[in-house]
Amino acid sequence: MKTLFALGVWCLLFVLCWPLAILALLAWPFVWLLSLPFRLVGITFSALFAFLGAVLMLPARLLGGGRPVAA
Repeated sequence: MKTLFALGVWCLLFVLCWPLAILALLAWPFVWLLSLPFRLVGITFSALFAFLGAVLMLPARLLGGGRPVAA
């Protein structure tokens, strides 16, 4: 659905201003390459925070906190 929306917006831009649409089409791979390091940093921080949360909650889980066990 996201791809279909992007295609529709690009077609609208192509109708309104075709040189800008062609420039956007040619520049998109470079923008994607520039955004890769930021995505990797985001994934790393997300994993780090999940790990810290698991480590900090480990004593409570060992003592029986969290979800009750069904009998």
